[in-house]
Amino acid sequence: MSLSKKQKFYQGDKKNVLVSGGAGFIGSHLCDYLVKQGDNVICIDNFCSGNIENIKHLLQRPNFRLLKYDISQSIDLTQFSELKDLQIELRGIQEIYHLACPTSVKNFDNFQIDTLYTNIFGTINMLELAKFYQSKLLFTSSSVVYGPGGDGQIKETDMGPVDFIGPRACYDEGKRISETAITTYSRKYKIDTKIARIFRVYGPREMLFDGQMIPDFVLQALNNKPLVIYGDEKFATSLCYVDDVVQGLTNIMGSKESGPFNLGDSRKYFLAELAKQIINLTGSSSIIKFKEPLSFMRPLGLPDISLIKEKLEWFPVITLETGLKKMIDYVKANRILLQPLAEKYDK
Repeated sequence: MSLSKKQKFYQGDKKNVLVSGGAGFIGSHLCDYLVKQGDNVICIDNFCSGNIENIKHLLQRPNFRLLKYDISQSIDLTQFSELKDLQIELRGIQEIYHLACPTSVKNFDNFQIDTLYTNIFGTINMLELAKFYQSKLLFTSSSVVYGPGGDGQIKETDMGPVDFIGPRACYDEGKRISETAITTYSRKYKIDTKIARIFRVYGPREMLFDGQMIPDFVLQALNNKPLVIYGDEKFATSLCYVDDVVQGLTNIMGSKESGPFNLGDSRKYFLAELAKQIINLTGSSSIIKFKEPLSFMRPLGLPDISLIKEKLEWFPVITLETGLKKMIDYVKANRILLQPLAEKYDK
């Protein structure tokens, strides 16, 4: 008899929820939300680009577990002693959020193999867990599956060109092969899988001085240092606050829909205007500087979110000004921790 046939999970029980990449930017906020909901949360991260500081505050919570593990290796959850009290052999895993993937812009070259392995083997291993436990699985794909962004909004039915042998292919095509693996497993093994294609996200815990720019703007503005834009005055992007994205992910997981769904903000923001807004909100004397775009950075298209609005009644509710104020408050509260990063960047 397979394990899935033996599992006993009753209505009202705490769900066992696994989050791969749970110590990352979005993953840690998702873990926060799930822990507060009362679920038993198993965070798996190899800290390739995740940060222990992101989930340190959760380590003492009785319904949170951290496994330092590389999901590109096969995994048997019953072998981890720290999970014994979750009774996984008896109760299984109800939900898997698969977010794991290195996301560094400046250090992209250093993580090419990790990115490739995570998108291929890591996704297969998460799917094998979902198959074994008959779990629901949600995969966080990316807007990069559409290729270079155009002028209009991108729909889920759009099939953009992706360079599958270029230097970014381990990430861009990697997200595509992950989607292929997920839909193939879903058809073959009748697994309840879901896909969210995430556009650009900002918020507390986003990596500093890694080419993401928004968190750098806040810290440098507070220090009255130049705000650096890797591009020109025309550089524009979509921006969605991380709490809205987490709400979107949990809405998708809780629904009967499979997607794929675009998850982001359909409005266009010019980074030069955004930098000026941060300078004003912080009362900073900083100036704005423009530099050449980083080699693996490119403008992304804007999401058409009409499908997720229609199916799940989701749309971003946190305004840009509110989101930026939340980021500023976070950076102010963590300046002692973040200041060495700013000083290292200035050297």
